[in-house]
Amino acid sequence: MSALRVASGEHDRLTDIAGLKVGNAADERVRTGVTVVLPERPAVMAADVRGGAPGTRDTDALDPSCLVGEFHGCVLAGGSVFGLAAADGVTQFLSEAGIGLPLGPRPIPVVPTAILFDLANGGDKDWGARSPYFDLGIAAAKAAAADFTQGRAGAGYGAMAGAEAGGLGSASAFTETGIGVGALVAVNAFGAVQEGEVDARKIPLPKLGLVGGNTTIAVIATDLKLDKAGARRLAIMAHDGLARTIRPVHTPFDGDTVFAMATGEKPLIGEPAHTLTVAGTMAADCLARAVKKAVAAASSG
Repeated sequence: MSALRVASGEHDRLTDIAGLKVGNAADERVRTGVTVVLPERPAVMAADVRGGAPGTRDTDALDPSCLVGEFHGCVLAGGSVFGLAAADGVTQFLSEAGIGLPLGPRPIPVVPTAILFDLANGGDKDWGARSPYFDLGIAAAKAAAADFTQGRAGAGYGAMAGAEAGGLGSASAFTETGIGVGALVAVNAFGAVQEGEVDARKIPLPKLGLVGGNTTIAVIATDLKLDKAGARRLAIMAHDGLARTIRPVHTPFDGDTVFAMATGEKPLIGEPAHTLTVAGTMAADCLARAVKKAVAAASSG
């Protein structure tokens, strides 16, 4: 039986995929934050939502049947529904930079977004008539770079993984044939992150009281040239990485959402379905490692 060799990227993070930058911003008083992924050029994107309580923006546009074919960024944010305002800040920032669809007097950026619930983490949520997320979105976009902090940072700043600290984590992998995949995740799961073999005789219920107060949100990126249908398959397969590391997962209490972003730098060589199978397997593996890195970095930080 043949096997394809895979190794971690140079820095083992999402930005090992050329052309991508990640920016974080956080508010220590509110105990929340925002993470932004920005491609140098518009990217193809898709999403797969499996949690029972999602909070998202522009995910309908990611459907392969919909018109928009290029996307200009992706936002992961704390703050529950208030965190969706981070996308307003990012779109404002990108439009002023001349980035977006040329459909009117100013460019219109399309920036899909997902949020997690961190409103019960003890931070000061009495922000008055204007939430901090618009400004946090702009700050995260301005901070976008190849290097970024993991653990208690960005969208993972106020997150919890089960009863433990959650956080932001990232990983990457490349095959010997040059296929590259990266993962970025903010872990705020209802379930606990698992270490070692699962004990099927027990089901952990660490946050049962927080109905709808959880979520793990992630971005998978590849340098392959995919259409939206291929990117969606990548997001679907990537969810297996959450299933391997978080238990329970995809519950009625979670808003688990995985975005997939394809920069299109490398053509699909050989049989496309075979290449996509390899990339999807790598995506699940990277996401599983990113989840564990998120909670490890959050605990040590």
